[in-house]
Amino acid sequence: MSERPHFGEAAGRPSVTDPETVARHEEYWRRNIRYVGIMIAIWFTVSYLCGIVFAEALNALTLPGTNYPLGFWFAQQGAIYVFVVLIFVYVWLMNRLDLEFQVDEGSDA
Repeated sequence: MSERPHFGEAAGRPSVTDPETVARHEEYWRRNIRYVGIMIAIWFTVSYLCGIVFAEALNALTLPGTNYPLGFWFAQQGAIYVFVVLIFVYVWLMNRLDLEFQVDEGSDA
């Protein structure tokens, strides 16, 4: 008698209740949450601290090549640039993580 996969379980894939699979899922999400935490810390530092709290101190400096005070620049444009960069960095990190844990969605398509 041949072994058939359980309902919802694809042939050749480990069960989601397998302890090794559970450990891999936990590690994947632990690293994902770590990435998100780092991104939020950078976002907070740039938007709140540089753009609001330390704006007066940063205004003593100017953006190189311009006359704009650095605190003003962070509050008006710098935070937006950093947000866009954070999006691309997060996508890059998650694509690497997906490949490492073999959950990449684009490789089989």
